[in-house]
Amino acid sequence: MIGQKTINSFFGPVSKKRSAPEAWGETTPEKKKRPAEEDESPKIVSPPLSPEQLGRIQRNKAAALQKLASRYTPEGLGESWRQELNAEFAKPYFIKLAGFVAEERKRYTVYPPLHQVFSWTQMCDIRDVKVVILGQDPYHGPKQAHGLCFSVQQPVPPPPSLENMYKELETDIEGFVHPGHGDLTGWAKQGVLLLNAVLTVRAHNANSHKDRGWEQFTDSVVSWLNKNLDGVVFMLWGAYAQKKGSSIDRKRHHVLQTVHPSPLSAHRGFFGCHHFSRTNTFLQDLGKDPVDWKAL
Repeated sequence: MIGQKTINSFFGPVSKKRSAPEAWGETTPEKKKRPAEEDESPKIVSPPLSPEQLGRIQRNKAAALQKLASRYTPEGLGESWRQELNAEFAKPYFIKLAGFVAEERKRYTVYPPLHQVFSWTQMCDIRDVKVVILGQDPYHGPKQAHGLCFSVQQPVPPPPSLENMYKELETDIEGFVHPGHGDLTGWAKQGVLLLNAVLTVRAHNANSHKDRGWEQFTDSVVSWLNKNLDGVVFMLWGAYAQKKGSSIDRKRHHVLQTVHPSPLSAHRGFFGCHHFSRTNTFLQDLGKDPVDWKAL
């Protein structure tokens, strides 16, 4: 059961931690001598390190970080994403986040299920991402969240925000017909990254995993895409997504902004925004394949 998962099963086995000096290939400094002893001992000046020695130190550090990161690499992470984001898993915030999520799963029901938290990395290679839609928090109802923002698996009915996305598609994309379900996997497999800022949530408790570290991790995802890819279309709906995407290089990528598709705001600019057709125009202008928004 999900509630019984431990930190071992969620982020990989954890072995006994080494001290910081050992992890970085250093030695523990000797106990400081008393002033009298220092006066009696001749000073020893260490010769400068050779390029070979410096290289060996750097390799040792990299290997230590790699080993630490492997202990906390999440289950179900796509291989290309793991390779590019591997350094994040050795950082203190992520290790702390791993422990928090593991404890939450012991005590409560947590969504999405363990194997689906990183399903957004399983749909396409990290370098094949061409569109990013940013969400905020996973759905917190039973059988709703499955790792893709705004998406729900069958037979769960589409939530209100997704219904409004379908309404906009019906007027924006010729031939689009409501698919009768809410599973957006068909978009994700075409390179549409459906990324929530926070990747887990306690059942029936919205934003319960907010400010625990997920935001820093997903910021690193957005930053990697921003710096390493070109011509990505970012759809930023609502103030939260727009703030998260504020550092995107507008000269390198295309950013489309409007209000959130929630029933509370959709009539204030989401309807009629034509983001889906405009996205395809941008992609085609760059020589990329457009998204088949009907392929659901």
